[in-house]
Amino acid sequence: MKERILTLILYVISLLPFWVLYRISDLLFVLIYYVFGYRKKVVLENLRNSFPEKSEIEIQQIARRFFRHLPDIIVEAVKGKSISRKQVLERVELLNPEEVYRHFEQGRGVMGVTAHYANWELGIHRLSLMTEFPRLVIYKPLSDKAFGGVLNAIRSRFGATLVPMKQILRHLVKLKNQPHISMFVADQTPGYQDSDYYMDFLGQDTLVFTGTERIARAMDVAVVFCEIRRKPRRGYYSCKFTTLVEHPKECADKEIIHRHTAFTEQIIRDEPAYWLWSHRRWKRKRRQ
Repeated sequence: MKERILTLILYVISLLPFWVLYRISDLLFVLIYYVFGYRKKVVLENLRNSFPEKSEIEIQQIARRFFRHLPDIIVEAVKGKSISRKQVLERVELLNPEEVYRHFEQGRGVMGVTAHYANWELGIHRLSLMTEFPRLVIYKPLSDKAFGGVLNAIRSRFGATLVPMKQILRHLVKLKNQPHISMFVADQTPGYQDSDYYMDFLGQDTLVFTGTERIARAMDVAVVFCEIRRKPRRGYYSCKFTTLVEHPKECADKEIIHRHTAFTEQIIRDEPAYWLWSHRRWKRKRRQ
């Protein structure tokens, strides 16, 4: 029942034109930033720890730009419930899709890795529309099953198959030696039961998932970073593809993880305001 009600509410809101949704976003910014201070302490702490070389004024400016962008992500995600194919194609420009197609032409699968940057949800829609080959979106189930169900229904609107992280290998085995793309948002925080590997990320000791590397090796798929950037015009994005690894089995241990983590860090350092700073990325400390 809860999922039905949420679905109905979000669908009705999603029918509003973009210009109305952005007025709602403007209001949300005032409420989140000035009235409630949603996770402001977390955001500022993350920024200060990540950029110790920046002044407090610079940190505050980045934080404000982040909170200005966050409501846009929210209303654009809601719009995903009814957004048309044409609108998705207009709003997310693929700069070099041939970089993905060349792997398909070789009969190979692609592991698409990205980050919680710019608008990854709208990016999922665009990537779903770039091919008719199988498209898998790998997700971490939410504790709120009703909200998770609504979100997954939005993500699968254009033909993608939603696969929980712990079931990915069994799905990919069925697609071995045929073109497909599996999409991972690879900067999430793993639980202690999911990983024990730490590395430096934004100058901090960070627990990272190792599953992407294990899967890439097992399936021998090309690892391609999907670099989603916000354009100057509000609500418009670009996506550039960079092949990080052609043949995973030729890489040294943990090399794949280091490559896509380093790539993510560079994007964040280029334009830090558009990463999801409200996420408690460093809550898992090394166990003594």
